[in-house]
Amino acid sequence: MLVLLPPSEGKASSGRGAPLKPESLSLPGLADARAAVLDELVELCAADEDKARAVLGLSEGLRGEVAKNTELRTAGAQPAGEIYTGVLYDALDLSSLDAAAKRRAARSLLVFSGLWGAVGVTDRIPSYRCSMGVKLPGLGALGAYWRGPMADVLPGAAGDGLVLDLRSAAYASAWKPKGEVAGRTATVRVLHAQIVDGVERRSVVSHFNKATKGRIVRALLTAGISPADPAELVTALRDLGHVVEAEPPARAGRAWGLDVVVREIH
Repeated sequence: MLVLLPPSEGKASSGRGAPLKPESLSLPGLADARAAVLDELVELCAADEDKARAVLGLSEGLRGEVAKNTELRTAGAQPAGEIYTGVLYDALDLSSLDAAAKRRAARSLLVFSGLWGAVGVTDRIPSYRCSMGVKLPGLGALGAYWRGPMADVLPGAAGDGLVLDLRSAAYASAWKPKGEVAGRTATVRVLHAQIVDGVERRSVVSHFNKATKGRIVRALLTAGISPADPAELVTALRDLGHVVEAEPPARAGRAWGLDVVVREIH
């Protein structure tokens, strides 16, 4: 099973430690593309703080994020699973998993990134600021930039098992599974159902959407469940107590759509 996760806007401090070693990151086929983004991002942030802040979409109060990007090659690096914070990662709570579940996480979780393309949760990276929605002056829109490199690398990383896609739209734009891989891909959204005037209405609640996705991944890792395909995933999630509505693809080359329906937000 390969699980595709979004990153988080908020990130923990890099802290002290050895700096980034690009050659040590997962998916070495992305190395050249990563180097190009890293070079332009560092140069942009070092040359003109105001321009960099505008390109990165940062408010005045986040000027420090620009300075942080200038030190990406020398800052301390920590496992990506510790760098990424926020609702999904709080619910996933990688640090509290037992040893076996941590090994499963290291094998199966990929976090998409505007800067790195995608990294494993044990890959050591510095804290940074560069979302997939950024358009760098030289390389252009990062979502489009990453499509070529990802198309070359991700099908191999997907192997022959389930691809569980929990990414947000911006990060999903960087790689769309195709062909045979798409047929064993399940994209998940979380819907909050509530009764209004006697009628059930459903909506996406961002905070709870992320928290539920984190809990789903944690439950699969903890239980040692690795579904082989989307149909097995549906069964597994229902066995774990989730209400799941599945929509098999209408034709070959399309992903499954899974709605996890929740009625209590917490």
